[in-house]
Amino acid sequence: MENATKAEGDSAYIKNDYALAIQIYEDLLKNGESAEVYYNLGNSYYKIGEIAKAVLNYERALLLQPGNSDIRANLEIARAKTVDKVEAVPEIFFVSWIKALINSMSVDAWATWGIISFILLIVALYFFIFSKQILWKKLGFIFGIIFLIITVCSNLFASKQKERLVNRDNAIVVNPSVTVRSTPSESGTSLFILHEGRKVNIKDNSMKEWKEIRLEDGKVGWVPANTIEII
Repeated sequence: MENATKAEGDSAYIKNDYALAIQIYEDLLKNGESAEVYYNLGNSYYKIGEIAKAVLNYERALLLQPGNSDIRANLEIARAKTVDKVEAVPEIFFVSWIKALINSMSVDAWATWGIISFILLIVALYFFIFSKQILWKKLGFIFGIIFLIITVCSNLFASKQKERLVNRDNAIVVNPSVTVRSTPSESGTSLFILHEGRKVNIKDNSMKEWKEIRLEDGKVGWVPANTIEII
């Protein structure tokens, strides 16, 4: 299967041979990440009822293409199948708006916007500095300010997306259930139970066998490392 192509994986999926499709997609991902392959892999796992793996791969696809509505929709469908229902923590409206704006495009798309707006900024400055007509000077100044703001914001948003890709501190519970404990030990006090498909934030990643996790509501605890997979 080393030389299998995405087209062969898609063909296996269409023929309902999901096990073969999964094998091909997994092999393809060994050569590098692809949002489309993660998405198709998530669909394949969903078809065979492995919801945790489906959620994991949809999340990975969304990390690479945060503005993709198809990925987001399928992720929500898979999440609806999980046992643990997550209530979103209320946010101030402009915080939610900024997050939505940042996630509307990938790091590459924001970087491209940054380059284009910087070039246009230079053009606007040229008209502002060298034009002898007042109208062109005013337009150069106004558009210069606009393109400056777009350039700065695009680079900030690209940096934020890049940070998410590099510092992956979120994970999905892949075991049917896991007991979260107060200390990194099986003898630690049992705090609560999480089920497969639940997304968690890794608070402490320094230990090999155990990871300290945090939930949206602020709850923290320790779980065995082999019960979760990094997105």
